[in-house]
Amino acid sequence: MKQLRIGVLAGLFVVAGVLSWAAARLWDAFGTLPSVPLAAPIVLGAIAAVLLATALSLRSRLRAQRERRPDAKGVDPLMAARAVVFGQASALVTALVCGLYGGVGVFLLGSLDIPVRRDQAIYAGSAVLAGFAVIAAAFFLEHVCKLPDDTDDPRHHNGAAPAGPPA
Repeated sequence: MKQLRIGVLAGLFVVAGVLSWAAARLWDAFGTLPSVPLAAPIVLGAIAAVLLATALSLRSRLRAQRERRPDAKGVDPLMAARAVVFGQASALVTALVCGLYGGVGVFLLGSLDIPVRRDQAIYAGSAVLAGFAVIAAAFFLEHVCKLPDDTDDPRHHNGAAPAGPPA
């Protein structure tokens, strides 16, 4: 499984933001711009909370397992892998959604004197901030579930077979 890359997420955010900004300008020129829902930052915040709770739970269970506590619950590797995939998918989708709301928010900055547009800009900015929380929680979850490197084992060094006993 490949790790999340901040460059990919930033690229998705920027491309979606530019396209959203252009679409908002075009849409506003031909009619009424659709509103940013108040629920957008709430839903993104809830997703961030779920990812963070999952990461904290897995971290405490893995710590208890490493310390060999008698009451430690084991972590199913498949469950941990599913959690990481959920985090990665959430981060990728959130980068797109944040770009969309960010582009609309930038467009709305030009008309903050209109109360309705000001509220929409606040909702869009809040959604972007909540989206950054989702991405941060996804990175934390990925970090928690990352397997340690086996650099001390000579059999895994550069893919070479272990050397025989010294002569």
